Amino acid sequence: MSRIGRAPIPVPAGVDITIAGQHVTVKGPKGTLERELPGAITIRQDGDQLVVERPNDERQNRAMHGLGRALVNNMVVGVTDGFVKDLDIIGVGYRATAKGKGIELALGYSHSINVDAPDGIEFELPTPTHIAVKGIDKELVGQVAANIRKLRKPEPYKGKGVRYRDEYVARKAGKTGK
Repeated sequence: MSRIGRAPIPVPAGVDITIAGQHVTVKGPKGTLERELPGAITIRQDGDQLVVERPNDERQNRAMHGLGRALVNNMVVGVTDGFVKDLDIIGVGYRATAKGKGIELALGYSHSINVDAPDGIEFELPTPTHIAVKGIDKELVGQVAANIRKLRKPEPYKGKGVRYRDEYVARKAGKTGK
């Protein structure tokens, strides 16, 4: 049985969960999230815990068991604590500035790049070379951070570009003179 799937999900105080068949709605202090569970996975509330179950041990149901539990757990964590992805901008003249709800990036191109924040996402700029992408939906936070990183990926020779805070960029040696 799935180790992740069989672990119950603790529901903190102040979080309301509505289950209608495969549809799960989670309301908390930071907002509301909704999702359809994949496959034939079912969920039930057992006191102050959520239990994710699968109907049988078919391969597809085993695969969806842990996924379903992880998706619901991320919803509960998102409406209580939220998620943050930190990005660092490295390079001379590379910086970010706040523009309304979005940000404007100078990444060494001949033009600046505007990135608008989708609904449920906000940007924080503690310094001009650090971006914090915040939101309650883990999937959306990760996708927005990946889209920003894709604008100028870190290159291996000088390390310039946009990278995640904990990302390691393998450096290359470059040319050697005779």
